[in-house]
Amino acid sequence: MSLFRTNDTLERLNQILDDTMNGTFEESRYDESQLSRLESKWMRYLTASHRSLRKVEEERASIKELVTDISHQTKTPLSNIILYSQLLQEQVQDEDSKKLVTQIHLQSEKLQFLIQALIKTSRLESGTFQLQPQENEVFPMICDIIRESEKKAGAKGITIANQVDEAMTASFDKKWTAEALFNILDNAVKYSPPGSQVKITAESYEMYATIKITDKGQGIGEEEIPRIFGRFYRGEDAHLEEGIGIGLYLSRQIIEAQSGYITVRSQLGKGSEFQVYLLR
Repeated sequence: MSLFRTNDTLERLNQILDDTMNGTFEESRYDESQLSRLESKWMRYLTASHRSLRKVEEERASIKELVTDISHQTKTPLSNIILYSQLLQEQVQDEDSKKLVTQIHLQSEKLQFLIQALIKTSRLESGTFQLQPQENEVFPMICDIIRESEKKAGAKGITIANQVDEAMTASFDKKWTAEALFNILDNAVKYSPPGSQVKITAESYEMYATIKITDKGQGIGEEEIPRIFGRFYRGEDAHLEEGIGIGLYLSRQIIEAQSGYITVRSQLGKGSEFQVYLLR
């Protein structure tokens, strides 16, 4: 092949790539040359890619519609069941009946939580809900999640120490990141012994702000740590506590969707430390 033909081929290949990136590529040669065959194959590839992308978008829209329908269709019946069970708790006098009504109420609340958690997870996984991280103060968010945890912590005599610098900032979506941290804090309270302390601290690095939630609970075995963020995973000793095994999974999804990550340090019988890294 002459130098002229080589330069012509390279120039056309470069033009094909430019047109592809701009979304304007079309076949321009219809002869039996090698370059023409390449253009034809490239066009078939782009057509198949666009078809696949369109299918993905249609499936995403379908999932979004399904999730929305589930949310709307289950909200009212579950709320009514919870309300009626509360009314029954106030009226029933027989002890055996009270126990049954209490179980109906607890299981209804558990089902409501599960449905909401699955809806949130589906929205994050399908990309139907986009997180909007921006620079925010960390301290007020920590105060909010502590307030949400106070009732459960108080029932066990557990204190939660907030040792986060009030001036510390990071880039995060306030609503979703608060939910991710609450799930971790809720687990710390759940698996900590009565009368112990859960500590929340934070450190700033060049690229990340790190929030640490440390407890003195039962700890996690080294071989189990890689599995705790799996959907519906519950440890061998977790069956003694209420839960469905989706909180940590959702936390990881939320943090990683913001280009952050979570690490865990733990020792059986001595407690755990969850470290949440957020971009600064």
